[in-house]
Amino acid sequence: MKLILNALAGASIATIALATAAPAVAQDAPAADSIETAQEIVVKGTIAYRYRTEGAEPELVYDQDFFQRFEPLTAGDALKRVPSVTFLSDVIESDGARLRGLDPGYTQILINGEKVPGTNADRSFFLDRIPAELVKQVEIVRSSSARRTGDAVAGTLNIVLRDGYQLDGGYLRAGALAFDDGKVKPSFGAVFGGQVGPGRLLIGGNIQGRYNPKKKYSVRFDKPGGVFQNREDQSDVRDGTDYTINASYDIRGESTDFELSGFWVRTDRIETERSFEYNAANGVYGPVPGANPTVPGLLVDNSNINNIDQRNFSINGKLTQRWAAGKTKLKLGYAEFIDDQWETENEIEFNRSSPRFTGDRFDTHIVDKEFSAGLEHAVDASKGIEVVFGAFYQSKDRDTDIQEAMRQRFNLPAGTRVWNTASNTPDQFPAGFVGFAPITGGLSTIKEERKDAFALVEGKNGVITWEVGVRYETTNVSIDDRTPGGLNIDTDYAHLLPSASAKIQLGDGRMTISGARTVRRPRFDYISPVTLEEELGDNDLQGNPLLRPEKAWGVDLGYEHRLGRTGVIGINLFYRDVADLVEIFNTRAYGSATDLGDPADPTDDEITWVYQPRNTGDGKVYGVEFDLSTSLGFLGLPDTGVFGNLSLLDSEITDELGKRRFNGQSNIVYNFGFIQDIPSFGAAFGATYRKQGAAYDRIVAEEVRTTYGADLEVFVEKRFGKAFTIRAVGSNLLNGAKREVFNKFNTFEEQQARDFDEYELESETAGPVFQVMARLAF
Repeated sequence: MKLILNALAGASIATIALATAAPAVAQDAPAADSIETAQEIVVKGTIAYRYRTEGAEPELVYDQDFFQRFEPLTAGDALKRVPSVTFLSDVIESDGARLRGLDPGYTQILINGEKVPGTNADRSFFLDRIPAELVKQVEIVRSSSARRTGDAVAGTLNIVLRDGYQLDGGYLRAGALAFDDGKVKPSFGAVFGGQVGPGRLLIGGNIQGRYNPKKKYSVRFDKPGGVFQNREDQSDVRDGTDYTINASYDIRGESTDFELSGFWVRTDRIETERSFEYNAANGVYGPVPGANPTVPGLLVDNSNINNIDQRNFSINGKLTQRWAAGKTKLKLGYAEFIDDQWETENEIEFNRSSPRFTGDRFDTHIVDKEFSAGLEHAVDASKGIEVVFGAFYQSKDRDTDIQEAMRQRFNLPAGTRVWNTASNTPDQFPAGFVGFAPITGGLSTIKEERKDAFALVEGKNGVITWEVGVRYETTNVSIDDRTPGGLNIDTDYAHLLPSASAKIQLGDGRMTISGARTVRRPRFDYISPVTLEEELGDNDLQGNPLLRPEKAWGVDLGYEHRLGRTGVIGINLFYRDVADLVEIFNTRAYGSATDLGDPADPTDDEITWVYQPRNTGDGKVYGVEFDLSTSLGFLGLPDTGVFGNLSLLDSEITDELGKRRFNGQSNIVYNFGFIQDIPSFGAAFGATYRKQGAAYDRIVAEEVRTTYGADLEVFVEKRFGKAFTIRAVGSNLLNGAKREVFNKFNTFEEQQARDFDEYELESETAGPVFQVMARLAF
């Protein structure tokens, strides 16, 4: 906290100094119906900066132009340049966005203002499912409003896709990405928007090659500074293609507007892992000669192949009617996420008298369907004041079918020790998988039904824009576990969620203050009435159907100031007080792996426990966020744009081992960069640098500290005429590594006593990525 206060004091001085810049003309967010030509989208003659919004809520808006020159592949990649968004993904991947460093389940993800289904147990949606080419703008809403569902403890990320009223004409995009191992992947896309009949149509398609050639290196010891145990060298290649189609049709009349929009995304990917475990700290060897070898050699050869086929689509309709009694909106939506995976893991253990083969197969089929309907009405109560009220309904159905084949295990002939890892693989031994059966809790149906009502009053009085509202949310969740011996649960939640925001104009600056109550519903796997054996080290994890949602009161206080014609600098402080925090605790019941040994000798006992999530205690999250986005026109450099942001994040929670931050929260994240336009030559170049601080996770039997190396991206652009642009981009140029330190224990008592089962150091790299992308407007 001291670090945050010191930084805040320094930043205040910087804000005052920068506020003396040239007279300002705000770069406000464009109107929703502002139409860009295809030439304006393809040929960027100006530098884009963060927009200012006029609503009462604390909101940051970044247009696609802000991201496009660095050619992000996904919406997740684009978010690496905005404040307070962190990731704990693998290197060169950006999937589960962690706003303010918190777990993805604390962040509300919307597409075009509507919730979308994700197959994760915490309801979160991975942003690498949305190609960046579809994105019109990104909105970061720091506080909550009665207009939206209240599951936004950390805030809301709204991904706005292009529609027919934002593009006139079309363009083609083509290019390729080159990776560190020499692989080249193609990228193609096309978008068209224009008048069709009484409305405007937008339709686009995208084919994006995806590839990530990761290399991992792990060294394991019996404890920190202890005896070397083994080393693992791993290649982890993710190779696939994303296919995307999006479309919208809009009709806008004098009193009636109609909009129909949808998108479809398919991910076809194969993940191939190959691991070699040695009993030597370095060097490459053939198989060891037998059990407990005294010479260096290969202990285990493991092959893991996962074929993934995911389809995600959404369709939404909105009807707006303006009439004498006000304005009425009716919204209907349907979304579906299908996740099919076929995973095989084959392994050969050489550290035995006879080499042994083990084969496992898992087939996963998850279908998540959501239907939603919303009705709201707005009416002018008096001059400058509007009353809005409405209702929301959502029905979610998730069918899960995870099947496991009967494990195949048999000894191999002694000649197998003549093994060449370059030409031999565990996959050469056909396993003939049979006897498929659901894993524990793997055959289930989850139904979640939500019924909400809300009302708010908003207005503008002089220099103050304000909003006050309340939302009442009810949720019914039922889980039908159809595995043998499975149970059914049915539970209900209800919450009253008030919210308020105000924006006060102070000359060329303005202050925002917001307060809201939000919730986080329990993870589905935490409330499922299933006991997973040896899920936490040697300990079992038992679901708890009686879990209550976490509830939070939050406050945001911010100030932003205009700089010159287009720039803005801002600072924001936030605080969240989280109650009914869900943590995992010991039930004191013996676990399935418990061995009491000799009753006459208690020291011979091997004790494990059953752990269960439960609501206990409180937590708090706080921090300060800075952002800057401006041209250097006030220094006589109008064609130079600079941007940067810094977020200092902290939190406090108490578990059985003492105080810590929320799991996975980085303590700092920052990025800064510049864009230099050269109008006389029709060219531009720029760079961005990003660094994320350390994150710490502590659960029963395991502790992980994760750090990332810095990320540097550079682009060079050349424009030809008014319709063609070619751009070269290099990313991950510093080959930043993801490094993890694992403290592993068998039981909580051993964790408390620091009696290690294993201490592991792991490093993961993927190398730089280069791409060339061309766009042609028509």
